[in-house]
Amino acid sequence: MINQTFLNGFVLLGFSDEQVFFFFMILMTYSMIIVGNLTIFSVIKIDVHLQTPMYFFLSYLSLLDVCYSSVTLPGMLVNAITGNTRVSFNLCFTQLYFFVSLGGSECLLLAAMAYDRYVAICNPLHYPVVMNKTFCSYLVGGSWFFGFLNSVLHTALTSKLTFCRHRHVNHFFCDVPPMLNASCADTHTSQMLLYIVSVFLGMSPFVFVIASYIQIISTIFKIHSASGRKKAFSTCSSHLIVVTVFYITANFNYIGPKPGESFDIIRLSSILYSVLTPLFNPVIYCLRNQEVKRALKKAFTGKYSASKLSLCQIK
Repeated sequence: MINQTFLNGFVLLGFSDEQVFFFFMILMTYSMIIVGNLTIFSVIKIDVHLQTPMYFFLSYLSLLDVCYSSVTLPGMLVNAITGNTRVSFNLCFTQLYFFVSLGGSECLLLAAMAYDRYVAICNPLHYPVVMNKTFCSYLVGGSWFFGFLNSVLHTALTSKLTFCRHRHVNHFFCDVPPMLNASCADTHTSQMLLYIVSVFLGMSPFVFVIASYIQIISTIFKIHSASGRKKAFSTCSSHLIVVTVFYITANFNYIGPKPGESFDIIRLSSILYSVLTPLFNPVIYCLRNQEVKRALKKAFTGKYSASKLSLCQIK
């Protein structure tokens, strides 16, 4: 059998006949992700009052979400409006590489953010020493580095598979599980790597996040002020809900589905962790925060201090 994949590429099967509706839904979602996350990133970088470890992580989470959604959604927009769902070999595996790498980076970054909140709430006296600028930079840099390193392994193994005759990818975009299903070669090694890495890069950070938030919530219950407990618990619970949805759907997508699994289930899980999470992160993490809301209000009303305008500091 001759591998014609390099010449003909792949055909994505995830698109329905309602192309116009699908196009406008993707366009609206992508626009909201870009505007929301870039706004949060800009405000955090400009306002000197938001130069703390928590907002440092949030700014890079916003930047990561912009990159993460930009890997898939622009291509989906083009496919939806043109009706051409064929994608070349090089473009498909470039998309796969960046999608897997940025998804892995987000898994690790969310765990780093949970650790930051754990230290801030459970060990507040040690917080300035533990979460210093250097350590925070290492956590962010390590998240990106290991996410991209992990993707090299998946991309290299998947690209060496044989795709003969049947080159239909049952998805909106190129990702590891649908590519393995589209292969006519033995994918046992790739599947094992996918399971092992998912345990270390997906399940382990999730367990760490849950353990951190259990400690955080137990500390919150010790707060004497009822209003303080309510506010802290509301914030932490909303964070935990978004993080849980991201980890569960992402892990299900990579280690849950079996061959022949309903495409609707796989499609829904992919949308939840790759589209809705970047969409809701600015709302959950920032727009409910009084300091960020105050900084946004001052930025949009244009109330700048003339003496500090040269430093681009929001008054």
